[in-house]
Amino acid sequence: MTDLNLALFYIINGPAGKSPVLDTAAIFTANYLLYIFLIYLAYLWFARSKYRQEILFAGYAAILGLGLNFIITLFYFHPRPFMIPVGTLLIAHAPETSFPSDHTTFMFAVSLMFLTFKDFRSKGAVLFVLAFIGGLARVYAGLHFPMDIAGSLVVALISVGLLSFLKQYLVHVNQVLIVYFGIIEDRCTKGN
Repeated sequence: MTDLNLALFYIINGPAGKSPVLDTAAIFTANYLLYIFLIYLAYLWFARSKYRQEILFAGYAAILGLGLNFIITLFYFHPRPFMIPVGTLLIAHAPETSFPSDHTTFMFAVSLMFLTFKDFRSKGAVLFVLAFIGGLARVYAGLHFPMDIAGSLVVALISVGLLSFLKQYLVHVNQVLIVYFGIIEDRCTKGN
């Protein structure tokens, strides 16, 4: 582990356990911010159906990012801070590899994919800031090192880059999925 990674970890995690308000906010953010992303994607899918193409790409980016994380963990193991042990742990977690962070990869991938679409740039920027905050919260809570979060950003960038390269092919797959979902929606609506 690099000295810089550990030094940044101590700066971010140092205040943990000293402020119940800050600890509670960090724990909530570290655990549940991902679900806000999922709820937002579901809201867009059902309430803004004209954006389903973009939503599918955001989903692909997240899934591809998580897949890349899985491959990385097959070849590289890095202990979590509490396994060394260093810092203050606020959230109990299984002793598994910390690099890269799945939560943060998911959030970065969704936000970066949205940034590639003109209609979603402002939303993507907001989501990117939230993803960054979510990553910091996971370091603050003692679950990850800062380089785990940086690794998540790199994985998300690779994921979005690959999908941007394949976008012209996936648009046709998306159209089939969107039509199929529309048929199911119609049947459910008429059945009620």
